Amino acid sequence: MLTLTETTLGGLTCRVLDGQARGSAPPAQVVVLNHGFGAPGTDLVTLGPAFYELHPGLLETTRFVFPEAPHAAAGAPGGRAWWHIDMMAIQEALMRGEKRQQRDVEPDGLPEVRKKLLALIDELGQMTGLPVSRFVLGGFSQGAMSTCDLALSLDEAPGGLIQFSGTLLCEDRWAKKAQKRAGLKVMQSHGRYDPLLSFEEAEGLRDLLQAAGLDVTFVPFDGQHEIPPPALIAAGQLIAAHAGV
Repeated sequence: MLTLTETTLGGLTCRVLDGQARGSAPPAQVVVLNHGFGAPGTDLVTLGPAFYELHPGLLETTRFVFPEAPHAAAGAPGGRAWWHIDMMAIQEALMRGEKRQQRDVEPDGLPEVRKKLLALIDELGQMTGLPVSRFVLGGFSQGAMSTCDLALSLDEAPGGLIQFSGTLLCEDRWAKKAQKRAGLKVMQSHGRYDPLLSFEEAEGLRDLLQAAGLDVTFVPFDGQHEIPPPALIAAGQLIAAHAGV
């Protein structure tokens, strides 16, 4: 029986999904998944049951945590943001045919998000008794960017990284940090026709991680800004392999 609860971790509202009854043995791993810009905090919660269905062994081993971003997203009623984005300016640039490139950018709100997510991981570690190596981190779009930054910033490597439609940010810092993450398993997916975060920039992220020695499974697909079945399956395989089921 699945148990969904709401709590606060690292100052962030979180939905926590367990396949085990509350009060039973602690999980063997924790998967943290961050939603994208403009989505509600519950946006990715349905991925938990999907992963449990794909790999029933996760029911006894894996807790899913879905943090809600700290800011209200402008222009998206009920939506949240990890940091503020001028979507109107982005849409206007896209209409002019300009491709969005952020590899030299460190968003103003990223250090604040990093601090909150580090606190979240610390609290979860204290609650479960698990080391960082038993955590799989990931997310979609802006949520993917926030967890990529987190995975590279932690004192020790997490157990895995999932990047649904993310992109390359603060290239110099990430390249330097990635040198300490050789061997980290990564699942990265991206649509070839993504209008918001270009496929070419996703390839740039893949190349940076691979050059540093990370073990990247790259899942391109003929779609846009989304999580298609092949990406969900590949992410489930990473999570299940890390749990040993």
